[in-house]
Amino acid sequence: MSAKAACVPHSVRRNLLVRNRWLLARRLVQGTILVLFLLGPWFAIWWVKGNLASSTVLDVLSLTDPLILLQSLAAGHAPHALALTGALIVLVFYLVVGGRVYCSWVCPINVVTDAAHWLRTRLGLGPGWQPRRSLRYWLLAMTLIVSAVTGSIAWELVNPITWLHRGLVFGMGLAWLVVLAVFLFDLLVSRRGWCSHLCPVGAFYGALGCAALVRVNARGRAACTDCGDCYRACPEPQVLVPALKPRAADASVVIASGDCTNCGRCIDVCGENVLHMGTRFAKPP
Repeated sequence: MSAKAACVPHSVRRNLLVRNRWLLARRLVQGTILVLFLLGPWFAIWWVKGNLASSTVLDVLSLTDPLILLQSLAAGHAPHALALTGALIVLVFYLVVGGRVYCSWVCPINVVTDAAHWLRTRLGLGPGWQPRRSLRYWLLAMTLIVSAVTGSIAWELVNPITWLHRGLVFGMGLAWLVVLAVFLFDLLVSRRGWCSHLCPVGAFYGALGCAALVRVNARGRAACTDCGDCYRACPEPQVLVPALKPRAADASVVIASGDCTNCGRCIDVCGENVLHMGTRFAKPP
């Protein structure tokens, strides 16, 4: 390898498709899910009815967001048996694949916040306001308290995901302002602020996915060159430290934090094949 090539980051030297394969897979999944929901209202093809809060697939499978069910219970509503079953199905799914997979692979607002982060990086803006990550758990608790006090599913009244979905079906209207507010908050106020610090939905799924089976691991960490590409790409860079820089040589290579979104961006940008998608049972080499 020439000296000139050695100065170029590995993530740049690799094929464009290879270094974005997980990102492209996420966008494909996010787009497919959104299209399935919109086929009915737009083209009267009702393969999927409802939205991410509650839906029916092919008039057979009912699915319910567990957080919606919790708010409903807090509000004093008696849930239908189908809602309980649907919530259990979703719960088991995210217990296997990782709770915050919802944030990176399903949630359409993720595209908005990723765009804000991309532009913020290009503009060279600093981290901005970085509140404690525990704030989103306090906001999660508040959504349940407000639901109990008001007898309503409180978070759905302001949830940007719900506003965006309704806007795409019925016309954006004020939904543009909600989505724009999230974009501008991440762009001008706080780097990765909405998803990493505020969103109670992410807090709920993060707590849910702590023991998930599917996990990113650093089984190739011996080849790590400390280039920092993975930290810059990761929406939750603090989760990488225990696996990449362990205090003991035989420490776990698994990124076990519930904050990890299993987005795969760290895998995309790592030119040394340090990081891999696997299970929580991955062992150090």
